[in-house]
Amino acid sequence: MGKIKAKDTGPEMVVRKFLHGKGFRYSLCSSKLPGKPDIVLKKYKIVINVNGCFWHGHKNCKYYVIPKTRTEWWQNKINNTVERDRMNTQKLEKNGWKVIVIWGCKLKPKERTKSLEKLIRDIID
Repeated sequence: MGKIKAKDTGPEMVVRKFLHGKGFRYSLCSSKLPGKPDIVLKKYKIVINVNGCFWHGHKNCKYYVIPKTRTEWWQNKINNTVERDRMNTQKLEKNGWKVIVIWGCKLKPKERTKSLEKLIRDIID
C-alpha cells in the first residue's frame, strides 16, 4: 500500500491531459481550498476530484471491496475518507465552487470517452 500515489495518479493524468487538449487551463492541488482538490478551474469556479473507487468508498463498484483482513480498520478508514470528502464538498459549495467527482472506474478504457464527454458538458453547463 505504501506505493500507492496520492498525486499524479493514472486516472488523474488522463483527466488532466484531456482537459489540456481541449484548451482548459487549470491549477493543481490548491492548498488554499478545502480538501486540496485535484484540479481547479478558476475561470469556471469548478474543482474536479478524481477519486479512487477503493479509497473513497465508491458504492456499488466492483473495485470497492473491503479486504478480508483487518476489515473493521479498513471500513473505519474508508468511512473517514468519505466523511472528509463530504465535508470538503460542503465547504467548497458554500463558497460558490462547483464540485465534480470523477471515479477511477469511469476512466477505464471502456467508459473513458463517455465520462470525459460528460465532464466537458458539466463544466460548460
